[in-house]
Amino acid sequence: MFGPRFARHVAGRYRKRGLDRTARRMVDWLASEGVDGATVLEIGGGVGEIQLELLERGAASTTNLELSPAYDGEAAELAREHGVADRVDRRMGDVAVDPSVAPPADAVVLHRVVCCYPDAERLLTAAAAHARRSVVLSHPPRNVVSRAMLASQNVVMRALGREYRTFAHPPSTMLATLRDNGFSARHLHRGLAWHVIVATREPSSAVGQNA
Repeated sequence: MFGPRFARHVAGRYRKRGLDRTARRMVDWLASEGVDGATVLEIGGGVGEIQLELLERGAASTTNLELSPAYDGEAAELAREHGVADRVDRRMGDVAVDPSVAPPADAVVLHRVVCCYPDAERLLTAAAAHARRSVVLSHPPRNVVSRAMLASQNVVMRALGREYRTFAHPPSTMLATLRDNGFSARHLHRGLAWHVIVATREPSSAVGQNA
């Protein structure tokens, strides 16, 4: 599903058009809060286009965590083109299963990732444990139309013999998970295709010991 051909497509689209609208909104919010000298962990960052934008806006370094190695070649080329190869650390692993695969960071980003993971609570708990200041994520809306579309897509994936599935997790569950882990929602954007949640850590809450 997410092989070298898909990675080339994503990298090529970024070179021609830049970030998609939702990713731009996420980057703009983080930049408005100040990213100078910040560290960023992006879970499921693909070719790393969000990281490139944040590095150009002043972030000190980024860590990209992926389950597929297919993105690495295109990601490395993009990082070289932007002159930030030495500030990007790419790793493999599932942070929800093994928190040690990624270091803590000031900001944790999940763009179009939660909908690809079956257990949103577990994933967001791990993300929150790694975030010192903020968690920023995008997810599809949960309504009759989106659920029907995702169900149809899953039927096609199953028919093709692919393991990939998509999920429209309840936003209330995601917000509650973040809240239970010491974060409060500061910004909610409800777009037609993608919603954005921005949550920041409460002052009295510390980064999890397992991060």
